[in-house]
Amino acid sequence: MVGQFNPFGGGLMRRPVIAGNWKMYKGVRETVEFVEELKPLVKTCTHCDIIVTAPFTALWVAAEAARESPIAIGAQDLYWEREGAFTGEISAPMVADAGCRYSILGHSERRGYFGETSLEVNKKVRSALQSGLIPIICLGEQLVEWETNQTRKVVEAQFSQSLGGLTPKAVSRTIVAYEPVWAIGTGRTATPEIAQDVHAYIRQLASEAFGYQVAQSLRVLYGGSVKPVNIAGLMAQNDIDGALVGGASLKAESFASIIKFSAK
Repeated sequence: MVGQFNPFGGGLMRRPVIAGNWKMYKGVRETVEFVEELKPLVKTCTHCDIIVTAPFTALWVAAEAARESPIAIGAQDLYWEREGAFTGEISAPMVADAGCRYSILGHSERRGYFGETSLEVNKKVRSALQSGLIPIICLGEQLVEWETNQTRKVVEAQFSQSLGGLTPKAVSRTIVAYEPVWAIGTGRTATPEIAQDVHAYIRQLASEAFGYQVAQSLRVLYGGSVKPVNIAGLMAQNDIDGALVGGASLKAESFASIIKFSAK
């Protein structure tokens, strides 16, 4: 269940999500070893959804290794066409068939290194939803945009285009991740207050586009140098519902420590 009403007041309680993005790290053997090491560390964790996004080549073995555990497997990308003459691409049905429940879409590295546009992300989101996957849709500004106070302008454009044309029902099956590019792999992290401000703005955009109830249930993750030492402060914010973790998700112990963040 994505969310439930808070019996102590304050509206909807959104179920937290901790997702690890391995990027281009770990082969088949390393993937199995990691999942087997992580499983006993999180076997009693019921307070959040746990996701590992492995490379395409290791998705099947990751899903098999994660069986009977609270760990779900996701892909790091996919192509919007279901099948066809698209050499080298991986479709949403293929990702789902490999045992995935999630897929990261529109990551800043896809946008920055490969020129991926928000309109292309939108097509990927639609394809993922059609295949029963939960898309994790990434938004975020570059350093120069942050320094020139364009964060809201950039986030609004990416949000409106990446989720454009979706129904409220479809949006309720998505996750959004705010990842300030200037804080990814740099050791710099947006303060919890900075991150909270942007997360609240994303929720406002969702409310305006898809309705208050959808916005209140939408889970918005923070991504950008998330570590065991800063996760509690981030998770204490009202509109931060989890984390998209990069480097710290490559070691089972550090990832488990993030998963076991102090609850709000």
